[in-house]
Amino acid sequence: MPMTNTPKPATLDDTPLISGTLARAFDDDPMMRWFFPDDASREASLVRYFTTLFTGQYVHHGVCERTDAAAAFWVAAGAQAVPEPDTIQQLQDILGDRAPLFRDAVETAARHTPREPHWSLALIGADPAARGQGHGAALLRSGLAQADAAGLPVYLESSKSSNIPFYEHFGFTVREELPLPGDGPTLWGMWREPRA
Repeated sequence: MPMTNTPKPATLDDTPLISGTLARAFDDDPMMRWFFPDDASREASLVRYFTTLFTGQYVHHGVCERTDAAAAFWVAAGAQAVPEPDTIQQLQDILGDRAPLFRDAVETAARHTPREPHWSLALIGADPAARGQGHGAALLRSGLAQADAAGLPVYLESSKSSNIPFYEHFGFTVREELPLPGDGPTLWGMWREPRA
């Protein structure tokens, strides 16, 4: 059966598809490799990590969409962006001794998050086997259309420099470079003004 890159709302029933897709999408991501340095266990850890983020946070407080090979989590202006304590505990358990690095990274990024009302692209990823088939672009267009309809700008943080031109194609500009503490990777804060 051919895969469709038409965005659709993501539900809890989609959890296995989404967590597996995102685990594969982020396997080569510098920040995920920093959080999960063991090659042998990274994919299983990432599946647990994305399952927890999706089921404990974004499916309840975000705008989650998927295609057959990609997923995106957005946070609308005014929505709850901080996970519940139970979700934070689950993430700490998954991260193990890397949990302090995660906490420091989240706190660093939070200090640089724009204060004006905006939408945030929390994460977007496509299965590497489907890259180039328009899955990520379709999800990005869908979320940007919703932010534009609300008349609000969009903020994201890219942890992979090679993704910056992709986001620039959709109107984002680099606002700030954020080196993470503890010899962590760099995040690029990117901003896009709303379009009519």
